[in-house]
Amino acid sequence: MKILVTGGAGFIGSRLCRYLVGNGHQVTAYDNLMLGRKELLGDLLQKRHFTFLERDLTLDADLSGTVSQHELVIHLAANSDILQGSRQTDLDYRHGILATYKVLEAMRTTDVKRIVFASTSAIYGEARVKPTPEDYGPLVPISLYGASKLASEALICAFAHNFGIRSWIFRFANVVGPNLTHGAIFDFVRRLRERPDRLSVLGNGKQSKSYLHVDDCISGIWFAVETAKAEVNIFNLTSGTVTDVKTIAEEVVRQMGNKARLEFGTEDRGWRGDVPVTWLDGGRLGALGWKPGHSSAEAVQLAVKHAVHGAGSQ
Repeated sequence: MKILVTGGAGFIGSRLCRYLVGNGHQVTAYDNLMLGRKELLGDLLQKRHFTFLERDLTLDADLSGTVSQHELVIHLAANSDILQGSRQTDLDYRHGILATYKVLEAMRTTDVKRIVFASTSAIYGEARVKPTPEDYGPLVPISLYGASKLASEALICAFAHNFGIRSWIFRFANVVGPNLTHGAIFDFVRRLRERPDRLSVLGNGKQSKSYLHVDDCISGIWFAVETAKAEVNIFNLTSGTVTDVKTIAEEVVRQMGNKARLEFGTEDRGWRGDVPVTWLDGGRLGALGWKPGHSSAEAVQLAVKHAVHGAGSQ
C-alpha cells in the first residue's frame, strides 16, 4: 500500500514509518521539522520504498499532488508543545485545525478515501468518569491543543459523512518510548544531566496519566485499520493503567544512578491547561481483540531506560 505519514519525522511518526516499510508498504514521510528530526529516520532515508518530504502542510501549494499518490493518509502532524501553544495562541490553529482541513480538502479533490488521525485524551478535558470511555460527554478540553484536536475530529467526521472518506480516529494516551522529543521523561533526564543534585517537578507530583509504549501505539493503530470498517471509527488507544508523575521522577533518578533531591510544586497540575488525571477506557478496541503489550508502568520504565542509556536499551 502507498501511505503518506504527516509528521513522519516525529517521535511516533518515525517509528511508524519504520514499521510500515518493514511490512512491505511504500511510505512517504512528510514533516516540516518544527518538532520532528530527520535523523530519527536513520537508514530509512536509503530505503527504496521510502521517501522524505520536508514541507509544511499549511504552506504547501502542491499538497493535493502529494496526497493523490497515496491510498492512505496517516495524519500525525501537530504542535505537540502544549505550553508553547498557550503562549502563541495561533499555533494549534495553524498546525492543528488548518493543517487537518488542508489534508482533508486535498483528499476530497483527489478522491483519496482513507485517513488515520492522531487525536488525544486532552479532548475529554477534566472528565468526571474514569476510566473515560469514547462516548463520554460533554467534551470540554481545557488546552488549546485539546481544542484543536477536537475541532479536527469534527472536521474529519463531517468530511467522512459528506465525501465518503473512511476514518480511524485514535485518542492517544501519553505515548512514550525510544527517541522521545518532549514530555516528562525527556525533561527530567535533561534537567538531571544539567543539575544532578536536584530535580524540580512541575506540580505536586500526584498528576496521574495513562502511558502507552510507542510500539503498542503502532500495533493498536494498524490492528484497527485492518479490523474496524465503519465510516468513522473512534478509539481510545491506551495501556488501560496509569502512572503518577512522582513515580516517573523517582524512576528517572533511580536509572540515572544519582541521589537527586526531588522538589515538587504545590499545584495539582503542571501548568494551566494540564489535566491532572487522565485515565482512558480502552474497552472498545479491546472488544475487537487488541491488547497492549505493556502496562503504563512498564512503558515508563522502558522509555526511561532508553532515554538514560541510549539506543542499545530498546
